[in-house]
Amino acid sequence: MEQRPVPGRTGEETTPSVPGPGEPPRHRDAADARRRIPRTDTLLNDPLLSAAVHRLGARRVKAAVRQAQERARTGGITPEQVPRTALDLLPGTASGLRPVINATGVLLHTNLGRAPLSAAARQAVREAAGPTDVELDLATGVRARRGRSALAALRERVPAAGATHVVNNGAAALALAATALAAGREIVVSRGEMVEIGDGFRLPDLLVSTGARLREVGTTNRTTAADYAAVIGPDTGFVLKVHPSNFRITGFTRSAEVADLTGLGVPVVVDIGSGLLAPHPALPGEPDADTQLRAGAALVTASGDKLLGGPQCGLLLGREDLVHALARHPLARALRVDKLTLAALEATLTGPPTPTALALTADPARLTARAERLAAALAADGIDVRPVESAATVGGGGAPGVTLPSAALSLPEPYAAALRTARTPVVGRLETGRCLLDLRSVPPEEDDRLAEAVRSASTKRPEAVVAEGAVEGRA
Repeated sequence: MEQRPVPGRTGEETTPSVPGPGEPPRHRDAADARRRIPRTDTLLNDPLLSAAVHRLGARRVKAAVRQAQERARTGGITPEQVPRTALDLLPGTASGLRPVINATGVLLHTNLGRAPLSAAARQAVREAAGPTDVELDLATGVRARRGRSALAALRERVPAAGATHVVNNGAAALALAATALAAGREIVVSRGEMVEIGDGFRLPDLLVSTGARLREVGTTNRTTAADYAAVIGPDTGFVLKVHPSNFRITGFTRSAEVADLTGLGVPVVVDIGSGLLAPHPALPGEPDADTQLRAGAALVTASGDKLLGGPQCGLLLGREDLVHALARHPLARALRVDKLTLAALEATLTGPPTPTALALTADPARLTARAERLAAALAADGIDVRPVESAATVGGGGAPGVTLPSAALSLPEPYAAALRTARTPVVGRLETGRCLLDLRSVPPEEDDRLAEAVRSASTKRPEAVVAEGAVEGRA
């Protein structure tokens, strides 16, 4: 029998060979199929794949093409399926980050990037991706203050602030304050407010790293204004109040209010953490920046990607002299934010309600109606699903102990893994042996994508739908 050449790895055509008289027909069919595999250059000229090259780069698209060609050579797909298979192997963007649907019921899920940006903020980021006037006054042609319009928008939202500044996250805001105001000096803080802020990072370690010394006062559950007053001296840089945003202490407790500390002769710095700028009716116990400043705080620090609903950044608001001193400190340069963050922050502050704000105020009755409608549509497709009551949380170190009435889709437990690994990943949570998809953290416009993801997960092979012990849904 004549020796056949092996087709090339990139799908180039090979010289046809004539099968021997005794060769089985299926071998001839396989050889014909391999010869029909499209060439690499032909595939790259396909309109869909050509567009992918512009979006993702030639190297990534060629790798997907070769994978699809190899599948065709081994009989996994037909030659005609190679272009579509190659396209399906490609990610949506050139980034390794994958967009997911947050159905955990945790509005600000740290592992999922906390606050989702509003449509206005996303558009602002796209517009700011090219050259901008971030540090240029177009009218005069001279250098201008970086992010001046975003800072003005922040001050407008917090009228009690004499000045504002923005750094790259909430911890950086506090670190800058400690470095500029208390390096080599003491920061007085209650023992009950020495918190761990996540991922093993602890507030005392952060503050000591700036060169400041900590002077702890009071006890874990009770600290009074007299405890602070007893240790204030010429070596005191400032008094620090920290909102214990990711835990609660109940029972025999007491803490000093900001107004009780303002007469001690040193600045009072308040780290509210969650980024709430003004009181919110759904979160009556959550401290906000404007109220703390009106109570006498000299400086407030907060995060932008929590209850504010904006990008990751650290907010500094307060006395004009203190804020300006922090903004001109050498460390401020290392902590500054880029133009994309400034654009997203300003659009968050001046634009329509954010997804976080809408989720906080969502009507439980409408959430129930959404759950019932989705469950009915999915059940009609033969899926084991039912609408159930649920309890959502704020998350992201905000409003500990506060639950928000919600509604969810209840699915068999194996759906948890199947949905997370789907083409459109969906992250839910497990409760009582069922996978819950909580709708308070899912914008209504995502309902169709959520339903399609569930349908897709229901068609997976049984061995691909692996039950798990837990889903990280309450971080």
